[in-house]
Amino acid sequence: MRSCRTSWSSPLSAAALALPLGLLATGEASAHVKWFCAFDVAGQPRGLEQVLCADFEWLAALSILCLMFGCLAEGTPLGTSLLNALDRVTTRLRTDTELLVRATLGFFFVSLWTLGGIILTPELKTDASWIPWLQLAIAACLIWRRTMPLAGAGIVFLFGFATWQYGAFHLADYPVFLGVAAYLILTGLDRTLYGIRPIDVVRAAAAVTLMWASVEKWAYPDWTAPLLAAKPAMTLGASPELFMKAAGVIEFTLAFALIWTPLVRRTAAIILAAIFVSAVFEFGKVDMIGHSGIIVVLIGIAADDRRVAATRRDVVLAPAYYGAALAGFLALYYVGHSLLFAPLTAAPVI
Repeated sequence: MRSCRTSWSSPLSAAALALPLGLLATGEASAHVKWFCAFDVAGQPRGLEQVLCADFEWLAALSILCLMFGCLAEGTPLGTSLLNALDRVTTRLRTDTELLVRATLGFFFVSLWTLGGIILTPELKTDASWIPWLQLAIAACLIWRRTMPLAGAGIVFLFGFATWQYGAFHLADYPVFLGVAAYLILTGLDRTLYGIRPIDVVRAAAAVTLMWASVEKWAYPDWTAPLLAAKPAMTLGASPELFMKAAGVIEFTLAFALIWTPLVRRTAAIILAAIFVSAVFEFGKVDMIGHSGIIVVLIGIAADDRRVAATRRDVVLAPAYYGAALAGFLALYYVGHSLLFAPLTAAPVI
């Protein structure tokens, strides 16, 4: 596998130092780069032979070990005690999850109405004068439980409109909006999706959103170059190349953890929520408004007390499922991009 040049002496030391480094600084890297820097979705992504280098492999291996350790700890008395403590601390949040989601989304859509010219996220610009009024109507529908399905339908419509304007590949960054819409519709109707609870639907959507965003960090690290140049302290002394790989691997691992065992996913949700909140202090109200929806979703996931006892099978299968998810998202991103934007004779090297 091709080697990457970094500021560290070996791939092992690079990964060992980059993982905690990335965890400390990923909060700033988690500001959505499309909101603050120039980007070109149709541009050629970095080749997979450059992404899947030795540093990437060690980072992924360390992440898998952390995931397995979390699963292993979950079946111990310590893991049970941690889950019990989480249940006690998050009792009020769990009781009021629906209210928190409605209030936060109300704030989000009223903010969009006030700003104007935005469909769902800051880079999705529009000149349609009726969009802000639809957003205000969505916010109004969140006041009453009976009208929550209408709010969810409004979000689906806005997502479809944005897809029509900007393309499916661009909106692949934001399936969490569809998850939130499903949560509102199912909760308002007091139903499940073929037995899947509303919180689990939006949890899966959040995981998919963040795993896709992680691949984008590897495919287009140059998009973040202006941020890193303006704020060099973000990298904590590592090269920008290594920093972006570490940030992406950590985000992917935490996103994957959202669909794993109870303690693992609740811990991942807490860490991700803290990362997004910390980014607000660095990037201001645009970041706060843009990420408010996913932050409240992560709080709801952290408070969810549904338990399925972790087993040794979860520990053993974690690397296989993680590897399958990683390979699947890389293939989906690169093949999808090639089919949509590359010449018919071109194909990604996998």
